[in-house]
Amino acid sequence: MLSEWLLANRVEGSFTRSKRITCADGFSISVQANEYAYCYPRDNYGPWYEVECGFPSSVPELIMHYCENAENPTGTVYGYVPIDLVEELLQLHGGISNDGTESC
Repeated sequence: MLSEWLLANRVEGSFTRSKRITCADGFSISVQANEYAYCYPRDNYGPWYEVECGFPSSVPELIMHYCENAENPTGTVYGYVPIDLVEELLQLHGGISNDGTESC
């Protein structure tokens, strides 16, 4: 599910960057998967098994193990996070509420 969303919601004019995800409760996070991101496989097409998350609007306890800078959990990235764990995180916040039409 998330792999498909990332592909379908690329930033206009960008082949590799996906739009920021906003959840039903207002939580938001950047989730990226492309040849430049900390993801697996490291390509632009997926499907991906691990993704790069970053700059969450609040501390994402569920994925803190992957946090690059635990002293600044909302201002850093989370590399190689299993995609099913990210899907679980998004569901804890009510699921994805934006359809990708909002800007990042």
